Amino acid sequence: MSAGPSPFVPPAQSSQPAPPARGNRLAGAVLTVATVLVGLMAGLFFAFDVSVMPGLAAGDEQTYVTAMRAFNKAIDGNPLFGMVFLLALVAAVLSAVLEFRGGRRAAALWVGAAAAAYLVVLLVTFTVNIPLNNELADAGDVAGMKDFEIVERFRTTWVTTNIIRTLLCTTALAALARALLLHGRTTR
Repeated sequence: MSAGPSPFVPPAQSSQPAPPARGNRLAGAVLTVATVLVGLMAGLFFAFDVSVMPGLAAGDEQTYVTAMRAFNKAIDGNPLFGMVFLLALVAAVLSAVLEFRGGRRAAALWVGAAAAAYLVVLLVTFTVNIPLNNELADAGDVAGMKDFEIVERFRTTWVTTNIIRTLLCTTALAALARALLLHGRTTR
């Protein structure tokens, strides 16, 4: 018998860390994009909560209706807004899949939670806020409006659901930030 090296001895490990795999970089980039997009939406909703809606509430009903119609028209006709609004969910879902496939289960769970929270934002928007925007737009000429009951209903419901959207987006943003941290720890 020879006294050669034992086949059960592990090979020496290099002191240099292996470069991150291409998949890790792609997953990190998609996660970063999802975080930025959700952050932009959280900021938009927050701006309405703390400045736009309180500012409009301080004015008269005609100003309120005119301004909300203008805001909604500007947002509805803006392809950049539409892209950010919808791609935030797409990027989050894709990120969750990439994190999961990359073996980063904890990060995938945080991204999945963010995607679920943002999906609720979309559902609230499409089932409550957009129908209210449409109702306000269809209320007729603001100069001839005599019954402003629609404005009170709009204020009460729209403002409340916007606060909910802000909270959900902020929750999603925090979850994505946590996922970024976990992603970074596992790909160093």
